[in-house]
Amino acid sequence: MYILIFFLAHWFLSLFFQTFYLHRYASHRMFSTHKVNERIFHFLTFIFQGSSFLNPRAYALMHREHHAYSDTEKDPHSPHFFRDVFQMMYYTSKTYGEHVRRLKEPEHRFNGYCPEWTLIDRWGSTIVSRLFFIAFYTWFYITFATAWWMFLLLPIHFLMGPIHGAIVNWCGHKYGYSNFDNGDKSKNSTPFDFLMLGELFQNNHHRHPNKANFGAKWFEVDPVYPVMKFMHWVRIIKLRKPVVA
Repeated sequence: MYILIFFLAHWFLSLFFQTFYLHRYASHRMFSTHKVNERIFHFLTFIFQGSSFLNPRAYALMHREHHAYSDTEKDPHSPHFFRDVFQMMYYTSKTYGEHVRRLKEPEHRFNGYCPEWTLIDRWGSTIVSRLFFIAFYTWFYITFATAWWMFLLLPIHFLMGPIHGAIVNWCGHKYGYSNFDNGDKSKNSTPFDFLMLGELFQNNHHRHPNKANFGAKWFEVDPVYPVMKFMHWVRIIKLRKPVVA
């Protein structure tokens, strides 16, 4: 029971801060918030992503490139230019790494505000930090696992962020249905996206990239949007009015 709770907590908390903070805030600025809140979100992203922490600035720049060049040869992770998901993620990691090390000069149009926290961003990207979290996950399993097969879940903990990214980037542009003709191959992989917290409504999102609710039809439920509405209501964040083309 402890292992299941730990696994589900890590899966959904890591995914929540990836979609809420890295995607909807850092990349698209769907809401504004006080600098103190931003730092809290930044720190929690580091804690819950752990060994697979993603630098918010690098994530945002790469994601903006993805939208600008969706499913073209310049797209950092379109599944239609790679033989399998592993090749796609290898290329994605190279592009991401160039942004982390500032080896790649982004186009001027991608240079909008990106949240940065030098201490966290540098430390979270070090081998030492990643090994610390890996050691913690391993210790937890050694302490609480009651069957050998539970240890098969450990690699998912180690690579949680990239696994989420692989599912969204591969499936969200390859499998499912389309509500809109966006000129790319984005898909809604499922009409109810609880497992990926709305991230698999890619066709809707590419149509309205600044809209906080990734659902478009009445049956497309984005689990993160009600959370954001509540945070807006209690004035933790302020949702921006989306620009609808």
